[in-house]
Amino acid sequence: MSKPNTTSAAQHTSLSSLMLRKLMPLLVIVYVISFLDRTNIALAKHSMSIDLGISAAAYGLGAGLFFLTYAAFEIPSNLIMHKVGARFWITRIMVTWGALSVAMAFVTGETSFYVMRLLLGAAEAGLFPGVMLYLTYWFGREERARATGYFLLGVCVANIVGGPLGGALLELDGALGFHGWQWLFVIEGVPAILLAFVVWKLLPDRPTSAKWLSRDEAVALERRLAAEHDTQGGGHGAGAFRSVLGDRQVWLAILVYFCHQLTIYTVIFFLPGIIGASGHFSPLTIGLLTATPWIAAAIGAATLPRLATDSSKSRRMLIGGLVIMASGMLIAAWATPVIGLLGVCLSASMFFVVQSIIFTFPSSRLSGSALAGGLGLVNSCGLLGGFVGPTVMGIIEQTTGRAMNGLLCLAVALLIAAVCSARLRHGDEERADAKRGVMSNA
Repeated sequence: MSKPNTTSAAQHTSLSSLMLRKLMPLLVIVYVISFLDRTNIALAKHSMSIDLGISAAAYGLGAGLFFLTYAAFEIPSNLIMHKVGARFWITRIMVTWGALSVAMAFVTGETSFYVMRLLLGAAEAGLFPGVMLYLTYWFGREERARATGYFLLGVCVANIVGGPLGGALLELDGALGFHGWQWLFVIEGVPAILLAFVVWKLLPDRPTSAKWLSRDEAVALERRLAAEHDTQGGGHGAGAFRSVLGDRQVWLAILVYFCHQLTIYTVIFFLPGIIGASGHFSPLTIGLLTATPWIAAAIGAATLPRLATDSSKSRRMLIGGLVIMASGMLIAAWATPVIGLLGVCLSASMFFVVQSIIFTFPSSRLSGSALAGGLGLVNSCGLLGGFVGPTVMGIIEQTTGRAMNGLLCLAVALLIAAVCSARLRHGDEERADAKRGVMSNA
């Protein structure tokens, strides 16, 4: 009797591995380009401030403004993708953000800098929650944290490659009459437009449209995932989304994600400046040193999320990851530059372990358009941390003269998030708790 079960488990594992091989490389490359284009201003900060007169506070505000429009358009973007399909919508996102990233090369001062960052945020809105929704079309909850972890490798690769690449591009300063930061925006923006056509050609909307799956495999997969989604609640229509707004667990996940994003984007936008202020380094050397925490982040993203196979393990890993992140920020704030960079590396090792697990909690509770809107809500509200973090960090740096002081605030926020994480529950765990409560009362 055990043989069919063993065979079925082997087939399931083989199918999951096939989907990871076919889907994740392209999605990771998309996210690499995305992060290069949204964060390359971190390397351009110093030279733009000299050429355009942009202050530290104005830079922090401009870096953060991206996330205001990004957050504002997240939910409608995800709902549109749910209707028109991932292939078309991700292609559209990539073309518009690539064009606007190139246009960043032509800002002339603080006002145009603010406007372009707002437009870039609106253009890219929906990419991350769209992919989170897309993964629910292919992977069950047990495999989704692993797939999300692989996807988040894109951030690591972008920051590992982006530092040295951006440093090298900045050294083109003066070539053909362009500043180095202008070359940075142009050369890193064009690949998004080109890659969009690859996405249009190769990315299947759903299993039944994948040429590399048999019809039986695709239908069986969609039925299995539909059955899983049906047990999670949510559904379709405006009423379903109103139920998301009233779900305390969703808002708890938002709070945790907000504190997490505060940290990630503060590190992304200010680490190059902190490193540059600690010694006389060339742009290329700063880029290389900036890449080191992201190597630690890549190792964590590639190895640890796969261990989050149930609610209890997910919650323990989430709490532990947030505490480690806080510890790394404290080390970075108080230690010498070399030890401080190691502290950032410690914190970074948990960046995407935490992020890949956070989204499993709301996605285990929702389905249909409620899932699409709910994931957009979590990401849009959480990403406000990407606005608050750099903005506050810029003000702290300008008023105190020491960017490290902002890292202490991050450590406190992460510890608060760790405490809140103890109350997060997956949908099936909460239903089981409710059932036990009913039985004990009976």
